[in-house]
Amino acid sequence: MASNRFKVDAKIAGLLGENYRSSEHALRELVDNSWDADAKNVWISLPPFLTPITDDFKIIFMDDGTGMTPEEVRSEYMTIARNRRERKGENTSNGRLVKGRKGIGKFAGLFVGSTMRLETVARGKKTILTIEKEELSRAKRDIEDIDLPIEEVNCDEEDGTTITIYNINQNLLYPNSERLKLILIMEYGRQDHFNIYVNNERLDVTDVKGQSFEYRDILSDLGPVNLRFVISDTSHKLRQPGISIRVGGKAVGKPIFFDVDKNNPDIPGKLLKRLYGEVEANDLLNYVTADWGAVIENSRAFVALHTFVSDKIEQAIRHEFKNEISLAKARIQKQIHIELQKLPEYKREYAKKALDKVINNFYTLPENKLRSLISVLLDTIEKDEYWEVIKALDEAQHADVSSFADALNLFGLVEMAMMSKQTASRISFLLMLQKLVNDPKTEEKEIHKAIENNLWILGPEYSIMASNVTLKTVIKRITGKNQYNGQYAQNRPDLLLTQNVLGHYLLIEFKRPSHTLSRNDIAQAADYRQEITPFLTGSAIDIIVLGGKSNINSLYSHGDGIKVLTFNDVISNAHTLLNWLLSQLNQNPSPLTRV
Repeated sequence: MASNRFKVDAKIAGLLGENYRSSEHALRELVDNSWDADAKNVWISLPPFLTPITDDFKIIFMDDGTGMTPEEVRSEYMTIARNRRERKGENTSNGRLVKGRKGIGKFAGLFVGSTMRLETVARGKKTILTIEKEELSRAKRDIEDIDLPIEEVNCDEEDGTTITIYNINQNLLYPNSERLKLILIMEYGRQDHFNIYVNNERLDVTDVKGQSFEYRDILSDLGPVNLRFVISDTSHKLRQPGISIRVGGKAVGKPIFFDVDKNNPDIPGKLLKRLYGEVEANDLLNYVTADWGAVIENSRAFVALHTFVSDKIEQAIRHEFKNEISLAKARIQKQIHIELQKLPEYKREYAKKALDKVINNFYTLPENKLRSLISVLLDTIEKDEYWEVIKALDEAQHADVSSFADALNLFGLVEMAMMSKQTASRISFLLMLQKLVNDPKTEEKEIHKAIENNLWILGPEYSIMASNVTLKTVIKRITGKNQYNGQYAQNRPDLLLTQNVLGHYLLIEFKRPSHTLSRNDIAQAADYRQEITPFLTGSAIDIIVLGGKSNINSLYSHGDGIKVLTFNDVISNAHTLLNWLLSQLNQNPSPLTRV
C-alpha cells in the first residue's frame, strides 16, 4: 500500500500568529515565554500612541532569562508545536510552573507586526533570527524548505532575549499600554522575583483600574507597614483577589480578606472580589512559617496588622458600596417612583424596604435585569397573602426575640415563594401567548387583548405604562373614521395608546402574527402618530410596531422614537429574562431573605 506524509504549508506560521484576541494578548504570550525562561525582569517598550509611523517604528521586548544557544534556536525555537512540558517537565529550573503548552507562542509577535527580529544570548553566544510574515505568506512550498538565515556572534553580554517587532499591523488598534498592564497584572501581579516594566514603569497594584488607596503607619506591636489596594472597576475577573502580605519583597501565603468577609455578611461577596492589593510588613519576618505559607496568627505583630488592615479595607469597601448603591438607585429611581405610586399608600413604606434590600444585593446586575427584578417584586407585594406576612413581620418586631425570628424566617420563605410563583406565572403566560402567536387564525384584536395589560413583556421599562379612558377616546377618533367603516373595516388599525405617570406616551400598533412587517407599516404608524399629536401636546409619542415577521433591513433607519419588533423576538427576550430571574431565586435564596 502506498504511503504519504502530511505537508505543512508555509502560510501556517502566519495563521498561528493570528490566534489572539488583541495585540495586548499577543504581547502577553511573549511574557509567558520569558516566564518559562526563568527571567527575573521583562522590559516592554511601546512607542507613544501619536508617534508618526516611520521605518524605525517598533515595539521592543527584552528579558534577562536563560536565553538560547544557536543549537537551541535550531532544534527547539524553530520547531513548531513542540510541547516544552513533554520535553523538560512541568517546571522550569527555578521551579516555576511552565506556561507554554502548544509550542506556537513564538509567533505571537507576527500578530502585532509583520517583521519579528529575535536576538538571544546564552553562554557567550548571540543568535539572531529575522522572520518576515509576508515572506511566509508568499511562499508556495513546505515551511521546512524555507531558508531562515541564523546569524551567530561571540559576545560578552548577559544572558537574555530581545524581540523587536517592526511594521506594526495598521489594521489593528495600536497596542495600549494601560490595557497591556491590566492584562499582565491579572496574570503576574502576585508573582515573586518577576518584575515587568512597560515603558520603564514597573507593573504595580495600582495598574488595576479603579479607586486606589494607600496607608502608611508605624504599629506599636509591629513596626512600619505600607498598605496599598484598589477596588477594581474593570469587567475583568481578578485573579487571586484580596490583600497579599509581603515580607522582604516576598509574598507570604495566598491573598486574604483579613476576615472582612466573615465579619461583615452584609457586604456583597462580588464587591470583595474586586479588592486587589498588598501590605508590606518587613518586621513580620520572625513570625512567618517555615514554608512561607502563613503568618503565626496569634502573634501580637500579626494581630496588630490584622486590625489595621481590616479596618482600612472595611472603611473603603463600605464607602464604595454606599456610592455604588446610590448610583444604582439613581439609575432606576424614576421607575421605582412610578411603580410605588401604583401601590396603595399603606403598602409603600414596606415596598421601599423590600426594594432597598433587592438593590443592595443585586446592584451589580445589568440595568434591564435589575428593572425586571423590581417589577416582579412589586407585583408580588400587591398579592394579599404576601402582604399578610409583611404585617405579621412588622408586629413581631415589638414581640419577643423568638417570635421575631420566626416571623423573619416565614417572611423569607414566603417572599421567595411568592416571587418565584409570580415569575413562573409570567413564564406560563408567555407559553400561552406563543401558542396564540403560532395560530394562523389569530388576528390583531386577540393579540391586543392579551398584551394590553401585560406590557412587561416588551421590557421592564414598559411595565409602568397603562391606557385610560381619555387615551382610548383619542384612538377611537382615529380608527372610527369613515375610511375604516363598512367594507373597509378590515383596514382599521389596531392601536393601543398608553402613558406613564410622568406623561410619556407610547403608541403600539398590533399586526396579526401572520403579517410580515415592511417599511410601509412604519410609515403608516408614523402617520397615525401625526394624527394623534394634536390631541396630546404634552410629550412626544414613541411607537412600537408589532408583527409576525420583518423584511426590513436592520440598517434601515426607522425614524425617531420608532421600534419594530416581532412577536417571537419579544417573547424570546422576556423568556430569557424570566428564566434567569427564576434561576436566581431558586439558587440564591439567602440574599433576598436578609432583612
